[in-house]
Amino acid sequence: MRTITLEDLHIFQTVVREGGIHKAADVLNRVPSNITTRIKRFEERLGCLLFRRQGRGLVLTEAGKRLLGHADKMLRLADEVARDMTQAGVAGVLQLGSLESAAAVRLPDLLSSYHVRYPEVSVHLKTGSTGALLSMLKDHEIEAALVSEPFNADQMNALPVFQEELVLITALGHPNIRSPKDLQVDAVAAFPHGCSYRRCLLEWLGAAGVSPKRIMDLGSYHAIVASVAAGAAFGILPISVLNNAVQGSNVQQHTLPQALSVNVTHLVWQGPSSLALQGLIDLLSEARAEGE
Repeated sequence: MRTITLEDLHIFQTVVREGGIHKAADVLNRVPSNITTRIKRFEERLGCLLFRRQGRGLVLTEAGKRLLGHADKMLRLADEVARDMTQAGVAGVLQLGSLESAAAVRLPDLLSSYHVRYPEVSVHLKTGSTGALLSMLKDHEIEAALVSEPFNADQMNALPVFQEELVLITALGHPNIRSPKDLQVDAVAAFPHGCSYRRCLLEWLGAAGVSPKRIMDLGSYHAIVASVAAGAAFGILPISVLNNAVQGSNVQQHTLPQALSVNVTHLVWQGPSSLALQGLIDLLSEARAEGE
């Protein structure tokens, strides 16, 4: 007798996704007591607890978090096998993470082409910093992510897809900047900790012995550009984003050293790719080959 069945995984996954027994029971068209019994028996067969109570709700244990990643992969694979045997096309959901910059500039055309090729796939997009996206990947909240250099993706697959040119921005009228010591503003406007661009900028400043007095943690490129335009800070961002920003013409661009200005965005993912993800990988590879 198998310890794990697809039905066990489906019930477990539904409880997690719906946030509790009662909502999962509604989705699965079962009574709550049946769901509770199935989960308890599943835990007994596995020899570990998958949930613990917190207030009126349930939260995953560490074992539950590990199982959720396996459950997502196995159920996705089962769906793909069923579609393959019935000769259906690629379908399902692709959980994709992306940097704000890539989501704003790179993804619209890409996802439009993807939808034309795979109309039965629904792409669910989450944005965040490189650090946050890698954490989502490890926790199996997303299947793949577009992240920027530098990043640590041990035991992950990585495909370089876009090359970005980073520029330093200040308020209009700021004197030319040849080194960090030429900066006349002592505050940095950037995304919160975990942003690769922010990390690159701070390392460049630190190498020259320059330490900003304040770092403004902001949640969007529009807010960063607006703060810089107002003279409150300086910042760093891809020129492709600046060209599309609302106040992009109200800031001054400064060229950075090549080692800092050239930054490559990568698609990263763990383990085997689903058919939906493989479709995105193929599309990105084709686009990159055409651009070379």
